[in-house]
Amino acid sequence: MVRYILKQIKITGNKCFGKWFAKNVVEETIDLDGLAEHMSNHNSPYSKGVIKGLLTDMISCIKELLLEGKNVKVDDLAIFSLGIKNKEMAEKEEDFTVTKNISGVKLKARATGDLMSKSLNLEATLKKASLLTPGTSPDPGTSPSPSQGGGQQPSGGQQPSGGGNVEGNDPIDEPNGD
Repeated sequence: MVRYILKQIKITGNKCFGKWFAKNVVEETIDLDGLAEHMSNHNSPYSKGVIKGLLTDMISCIKELLLEGKNVKVDDLAIFSLGIKNKEMAEKEEDFTVTKNISGVKLKARATGDLMSKSLNLEATLKKASLLTPGTSPDPGTSPSPSQGGGQQPSGGQQPSGGGNVEGNDPIDEPNGD
């Protein structure tokens, strides 16, 4: 279930100043060790240690391939690639230098397959985070979903468009910089 809170845009001068938007709530970050344990608990014949070793090697190999100028696609996860962080533009080609004009490289990941926005939207159940706090009562406008004991969908029962935007193209994606 994707939990969210409502936040108000407080940046004066922003065309959306004063308007409200939904921001997902991250309750926990699972590290590689936790992921390996989670995977081993899914009827896997492999131990947590074997899975963690495999994932550690995968990460190392992805980094190596990226630094060789290749993209790496992991089906139903992401296409990993590198991008360049430019500092400033050079007036002429001969004036361009790495130290003066490039601040570094960055990792880019574009969702593929089951993690693409359209696939996530079909599976996502949304619920206002304050509804899940112990001792609070549900909003009168929400109706429980049969599988989760509650889920809030936009009116008309349709899934939100553009949700799960991995590439950050959402026009109000983190508008106040957090």
